[in-house]
Amino acid sequence: MKEPSTVIGLVMALVAVGVGMILKGASLTSLINPAAYTIILGGTAATLFVSFPMAEIKKFPKLMKIIFGGSSNLITKIELIEKFANWANLVRKEGLLGLENELENVDDKFLKDGLELIIDTTDSEFTQDVLLEKINAMQERHRKGALIFSQAGMYAPTLGVLGAVVGLIAALGNLSDIEKLGHSIAAAFISTLLGIFTGYVLWHPMSNKLKLISKKEVEVRQIMVEGLLALQDGMNSRQLEHKLSVYLTPEELAAKNNQADKQMEGSRVQEEAS
Repeated sequence: MKEPSTVIGLVMALVAVGVGMILKGASLTSLINPAAYTIILGGTAATLFVSFPMAEIKKFPKLMKIIFGGSSNLITKIELIEKFANWANLVRKEGLLGLENELENVDDKFLKDGLELIIDTTDSEFTQDVLLEKINAMQERHRKGALIFSQAGMYAPTLGVLGAVVGLIAALGNLSDIEKLGHSIAAAFISTLLGIFTGYVLWHPMSNKLKLISKKEVEVRQIMVEGLLALQDGMNSRQLEHKLSVYLTPEELAAKNNQADKQMEGSRVQEEAS
């Protein structure tokens, strides 16, 4: 699992609510309320089906996989900058056509399409327009995915109130029996608890996580665009590294410099040994 924070957060939330209920003197067995789960989970699912076309709903399992597993195939920014620096040296020696042999080693489709584009055309403005449009289209897809979860987070608490009202209606039928009335009222508010819990502990946070993952992917794509345009313009590897390093955080920049120092030290040791 590449994104353990999701599981850690869910476990912490469940423990916090459970311990809180015990400290307040509430029984955990009161959470066993099939009617409340049916209203909250079934109702939330129903609202999503009404709100979104089937093509978007079908993406739900894939989105959940991203939330729990992260964007597994995304190259790191440091690796990407190093790759572009090597390509810049290759382009200066063999020209852009020298990149054709590199295509089979590129797994990222966006990057591969970009390399094919700069090989086939010398118009950097056209290249930039095409690649930026692809990023915009990707952002729109990601926005729709996150919207599914944010909408679920908005509907769930309201459905919790609906569940409470339904439970109170049932409770009014037990006015003559004080013990049953107390249990019915407690069960009614379980729906409110589940609605608030799923809305603000599950769906809204998951939407935020998708937005953050999308932002990270967009940033990597922007580095790719800048790198591809730099290759097309014939920029040398040193200039290209400086240009792309502006996207690195101070921590990433320090890691990149340490990695470069280790490589230089390794090369010096090999030279002295030979």
